[in-house]
Amino acid sequence: MRSVLLALVCGASLGLLSPPVEAAHRAAHRAAAHTAPTLSPQAIEDAAPGNPARRGVDPATVKAEVLLDRAGFSPGVIDGRGGENFKKALAAFQGANGLERTGRLDTETWTRLIDGADQPVLTEYEITAADLKGPFVDKLPRRMEDMARLPQLGYTSPREELAERFHVGEDLLRLLNPGADFAREGTRIVVANVTPLARPTKATSGSASAAKGEGGARPLAARIEVDKSERAVRAFDRDGALLAYFPASIGSADKPAPSGSFKVRRVSYDPTYHYDPKFAFKGVKARHAFTVKPGPNNPVGLVWIDLSAPSYGIHGTPNPDAISKTQSHGCIRLTNWDALKLAGMVRRGTPVDFVDATGVSSSAR
Repeated sequence: MRSVLLALVCGASLGLLSPPVEAAHRAAHRAAAHTAPTLSPQAIEDAAPGNPARRGVDPATVKAEVLLDRAGFSPGVIDGRGGENFKKALAAFQGANGLERTGRLDTETWTRLIDGADQPVLTEYEITAADLKGPFVDKLPRRMEDMARLPQLGYTSPREELAERFHVGEDLLRLLNPGADFAREGTRIVVANVTPLARPTKATSGSASAAKGEGGARPLAARIEVDKSERAVRAFDRDGALLAYFPASIGSADKPAPSGSFKVRRVSYDPTYHYDPKFAFKGVKARHAFTVKPGPNNPVGLVWIDLSAPSYGIHGTPNPDAISKTQSHGCIRLTNWDALKLAGMVRRGTPVDFVDATGVSSSAR
């Protein structure tokens, strides 16, 4: 793998909901209370655990997912649907905080989640010219061989780009912003109030002190654990405290992930993907090696963490919704924002242990 320089300028800043917009949201929420259930931003801000929605998006789940993300327990894509990744992140949060690991959003867990959460879970963002600059890809090919013909593997639309930047599913972004024109400069939208994904501004390999990762410098991890049975990745500090938890896609029956202990060799941002026919990936019929250019929809996403296990690494993905739900070609796949966050926490030589069952629980910092 090698790094390729791609620059992304993000000229807009995040802010809290402005008073006029907040008042409008409150009015809409009051009006909706007399008609059908709604997913207004204020409904999410005011949400508390109870009976989750049988179908669709649950406001309390959206709020909990944002709080988990901010606490370092990634639920993967924030979508409000309470899937397995949400339950795993919730169980990890519970275990790290001395609570019973049920994976259910009970009152005690909710109280611990909102303790110290002094910022709204949603915020406003104004779409800028830089957001619309692209380059975008009209349609992503299904076959990797066809991807190799493209000059870059960018997002397919501004909405996809903005959804990934704020860790949310495109459906949720659309529900939060009915009628919004995501392709118009100046449009103000409601997004999750999380550390936004920040594309690296220069190719970087080596120590985490030089690599910013997602949203700036991160505390260094003393050890990474890849839990194959739970399909999760954990980062620990030198005292064994849990720094971060991520859901992951790990290996497959045809290409299982390795076992044992390895080390980080280097980190490559905006990597170029090289396919060798000897990999024999299912569905890839190419007889000759080919290269797929960089971009968020590259097969390994926005970052590649190279391991001392030959041809294995931890990397991003063009399909964040599929994390932990599908198999990978042997490597460890995270959402692009989680992979960038982890990349900012490791350096050359950081130990990476592959385990078949969750080890002794560690307390969260």
